[in-house]
Amino acid sequence: MASVTEASANGREFVGIQALMELEERSCDCDWVSLRFTPMQLKILNGVRSGLLNKQIAFDVGVTEATVKSHMTRLMRKLNVSNRTQVALAAQAMEHRETSAR
Repeated sequence: MASVTEASANGREFVGIQALMELEERSCDCDWVSLRFTPMQLKILNGVRSGLLNKQIAFDVGVTEATVKSHMTRLMRKLNVSNRTQVALAAQAMEHRETSAR
């Protein structure tokens, strides 16, 4: 419980394990095959999946932070999700499906 209180006091969101599991299940319902990602979107997805901040992703791929934010907005629409955590879960689910298919 202390972690929830600490997260709240620091202005961060706290997501419980049950909520994460539900998000992952919901994100896995997507038809990954029909989604088309640009090479830059794939780089952004990989960064988000790795837990990097927008600023870190921007530095790694050589673009501005505003460009990363723009790509994140497009990715959220494309993946039909509403926040960064859901994008990360979707990216993990896609990676899992790719490795399972091999």
